[in-house]
Amino acid sequence: MNKFAERFRELRIENSLSRTQIAKEFNVSVRLISYWESGKRECDFDMLIKIAVFFSVSIDFLLGKEEY
Repeated sequence: MNKFAERFRELRIENSLSRTQIAKEFNVSVRLISYWESGKRECDFDMLIKIAVFFSVSIDFLLGKEEY
């Protein structure tokens, strides 16, 4: 599993959010959230920024370059 997939899933679970809630927050499908979490697809740069802001983490953290 790639680091983004792993960290995205961990953040969702740590914040007690369902895939449906996250999908609504980012205006994407639940299936896309599942793909991100499984590493089958990656989000684009703009979405990466939105995810980092939403979870109050750095892009480097999401990409596996650093810890919190």
